[in-house]
Amino acid sequence: MDSLKTIYSVDISQLKLHIEKSGQTNPPVGRQAELLGISRSSVYYQPRQVAPETLQLMHRIDEIYTKRPFYGVRQITSQLHDEKYVVNHKRVHRLMQEMGIQGIIPKKNLSKNDKWHITYPYLLRGVKAGHPNHIWGTDITYIRMPKGFVYLTVFLDWYSRFILSWRVSTALERGFCLAAAEEAMQLYGIPEIVNQDQGVQYTHKEYCDLWEQKGVRISMDGRGRALDNIFTERLWRTIKYEEVYLKDYQSPNEAEQSLKAYINFYNNERLHQSLNYQTPAEIYYGKGVVKIIS
Repeated sequence: MDSLKTIYSVDISQLKLHIEKSGQTNPPVGRQAELLGISRSSVYYQPRQVAPETLQLMHRIDEIYTKRPFYGVRQITSQLHDEKYVVNHKRVHRLMQEMGIQGIIPKKNLSKNDKWHITYPYLLRGVKAGHPNHIWGTDITYIRMPKGFVYLTVFLDWYSRFILSWRVSTALERGFCLAAAEEAMQLYGIPEIVNQDQGVQYTHKEYCDLWEQKGVRISMDGRGRALDNIFTERLWRTIKYEEVYLKDYQSPNEAEQSLKAYINFYNNERLHQSLNYQTPAEIYYGKGVVKIIS
């Protein structure tokens, strides 16, 4: 039997509102989740719990990297030392990996990947996006919270800077990246090129097959070359300074709802100097068309 999610293409955040976790007359939570077509783990959507001092350090690493995405492990560690943090480069590297951060290549022994994975060449050197759906970029960023953190992924149209789809997750895994990719294609069609880094979420066969089956050319940033995905890096800086750093999300669901409101503002109301003071929606659709994320 098809789930409600399959039949009606309902957003998971809306389906979770129908889950009843208490009451003797209600089916088990696992059965409710199965009927709604969502995973049981998504019902218990909780932020990552880490030690307060580690969380403070991660938040500061995020701030440094957001301001200077060209910084690598050694440079971030040096700045932390200047700020009197007691930490070595190995720990900074481990935390950056957990946060999904990759700056300029650190020392060779720190960046070595001992697992073979699919790689594709970087196709965009000297290439300028010429129209909507010419080039899409995607990435993952760390979203801080007072008692934990979550991850945000987006698909961004490089020509218009329009955010096509997005997902929030408590785990750095490929599932939410695949969901965002599928939604972007369902809503906006097929791009000519999609660009991402060499993270494990993007080098998995399931993810690559998703694009290859549609005839999409895959471009991958050079290892450690954060600025190969420059438009998405700029987007992260904008979201952090205009939304995340101004808020104090108390739960992942609160973060999700606040980010949804901001992304609607970003797409449909925020004027971009680089777009001649037009909005991404005006460029992507043509003037007069507004797409609200429900």
